[in-house]
Amino acid sequence: MTSTSKRVFVAGHRGMVGSAIVRELHKQGYEHVVTRSRSQLDLTNQEQVRSFFAEQKFDEVYVAAAKVGGIHANNTYPADFLYQNLMIQSNLIHSAYLAEVDRLLFLGSSCVYPKMAPQPIREEALLTGPLEPTNEAYAVAKIAGIKMCESYAKQHGVKFFSAMPTNLYGQNDNYDLQNSHVLPALIRRLHEAKIRHDRVVPIWGSGTPRREFLYVDDLARACVKLMNHESADGLYNIGSGSDIAISDLAALVAEVVGFNGRLIYDPSKPDGTPRKLMDSHRMNGLGWRPEVELREGIAMTYQHFLSRSTSPETEAA
Repeated sequence: MTSTSKRVFVAGHRGMVGSAIVRELHKQGYEHVVTRSRSQLDLTNQEQVRSFFAEQKFDEVYVAAAKVGGIHANNTYPADFLYQNLMIQSNLIHSAYLAEVDRLLFLGSSCVYPKMAPQPIREEALLTGPLEPTNEAYAVAKIAGIKMCESYAKQHGVKFFSAMPTNLYGQNDNYDLQNSHVLPALIRRLHEAKIRHDRVVPIWGSGTPRREFLYVDDLARACVKLMNHESADGLYNIGSGSDIAISDLAALVAEVVGFNGRLIYDPSKPDGTPRKLMDSHRMNGLGWRPEVELREGIAMTYQHFLSRSTSPETEAA
């Protein structure tokens, strides 16, 4: 059986990551890519997920479904983030095992690493220190997913492994100002400020934290490469290899959007982790490198923002 003839399920196809994986699979000629909306399949319902897997007989599964959000959402709804993510990933991973799925890739987040992990962060840093408090619930759920894949691989010999992307952006991002991540929030706020002819835009935090960003289609290419690599196992960081201060990022977004006013930072708001740059050498060793530079990616993302509906999506389901 060729790779492209395999039956593949992408959980979370409406979210930014899942939709990018679906685009990449179609681009590479995959013939049987299966998706389900939340109304068709409730991923928090164990029986529904188990029955679905038993009927479908998938060869490969991408777990990109999750409840996601920024600092405000994580701080406000920690129980929701913990419960829903634990249920979604547990049902998918265990049902894939019961249905004898050949390979499964679990998508996590760089927030699983300790707040003060040595930079750049290596995969071995997992569980070596305290997490960033503002998104601890989400991180704990994702750590559980990583360990589930490791445990099923160890106990049952299955090819279940994990990818930890850095901060992502791109097509189908979430632009809700209360629940989005920093880059899409900046795009929306600075666009709206330009339209209103505002002279000043306040930005949360001091502007000094540094973040790494990766265009989501670069992540999708990495995920498909991982799925097709025979020796893939364990945990893989997937990042661009460079970071940028939030103040420089905001200035870059303002330039791309065309906002000519002033940016003022509010240090009374939380900064989150001071720096978060990941070591992606393990993934690079499989022959993957990012292709989209940050400015180019922001420009493409801004065009997607201009052409999309403004209705917010806070979950990739």
